[in-house]
Amino acid sequence: MRDDKAQFALKVVRRRSGLAAIVVRRRLDDKRRERLIRVAALSPLAFSAGAGLLRMAARANNGSTLLTPGPFVKLDPDWGAKVACYSMVCRGLRNADRMRRAAESLRNSDPAETAWWFGVMGHRGGVRAVRALRILIEAVK
Repeated sequence: MRDDKAQFALKVVRRRSGLAAIVVRRRLDDKRRERLIRVAALSPLAFSAGAGLLRMAARANNGSTLLTPGPFVKLDPDWGAKVACYSMVCRGLRNADRMRRAAESLRNSDPAETAWWFGVMGHRGGVRAVRALRILIEAVK
């Protein structure tokens, strides 16, 4: 992989109920070609609850905090892991206050620890890791 390409990216999309986002990660396929793999989608509720985290992630790499529908926004590897963890944790949640707490916890978390959690959640047994991280960052009771 080339260094000028971001490992993570965020695409803001417009849905009927508001703005949402798709988090993708750059990976190599079996033939060693670079592909963007979808990590998870953020619902409009999760997008608005985690807007602070998403803006800081966009600002870290691009200098702009404007999140509008359009092309992919490249993310710094540290912030990309945080946004990816947030998107995986928020999958299926409906409590905006809990999602906001999760975003705040991940925003203040250590980048190495967040990258570790992202790696653990990406494997087959990741469901248990997602549940554990949800409890740790107070996304659920």
